[in-house]
Amino acid sequence: MESMNDRMDYYMASAYVRGAQKNGRLSGVPEGLMNKELCDLTDEDMRVLARLGKEAELKMHYFKSMESLPRVKMALGFLKAVAPESLLDVGSGRGAFLFPFLREFPYVSVTSIDLLDRRVEVLKDMSAGGIDNLTAEKMDLTRANFTDKSFDAVTLLEVLEHIPDTYQAVRAALRLSKRYVVVTVPNKPDDNPEHIHLFTKESLTEIFMDAGAKKLSFDGVPGHMFMAARTS
Repeated sequence: MESMNDRMDYYMASAYVRGAQKNGRLSGVPEGLMNKELCDLTDEDMRVLARLGKEAELKMHYFKSMESLPRVKMALGFLKAVAPESLLDVGSGRGAFLFPFLREFPYVSVTSIDLLDRRVEVLKDMSAGGIDNLTAEKMDLTRANFTDKSFDAVTLLEVLEHIPDTYQAVRAALRLSKRYVVVTVPNKPDDNPEHIHLFTKESLTEIFMDAGAKKLSFDGVPGHMFMAARTS
């Protein structure tokens, strides 16, 4: 039977384990594995790091490999076309979008914000462990203290349906983005009790245009709606 480690994103997991040691949440990682550049780690090095993380009961399940979801592929394809230099990812969660983005866009400056301490902690460890283009903060988008137009793009992927004050969240995202706000939301009812809104193309259009978006474009995959809002 295939082990958990055989289904793991070793690169991101290795950064996490090394960062956990740097941040005092783990000990015992050999100095040689700490001092190498992340990109210079061998396959065997990364397997050793994954094993050490599992033995230390770190949150290794975050790094279970899976094929990118269709909605994630759509967002990645759009961002590849517009080539941002900086990105704010709101509500990064367990990294379904963020981890593939970091792999495909290693030179883009990425800031992640999330409301949950445990998720921010993992991302901070990854940054300390070698994902140098990643910054993570615990922050509410509606109270974000970044200056206007701080990022080329803002991603709100499977996020808006969770936020009570949708309009204020959209206004904040548009304020922070120089070029685009990228959104995915469910487009049909589901049984997730944390989903407090169900959006349509019409309702998203009304919210974003009222909040100051310049132009909207829509697409979709089964069960979800994709939207890109031009901010300038």
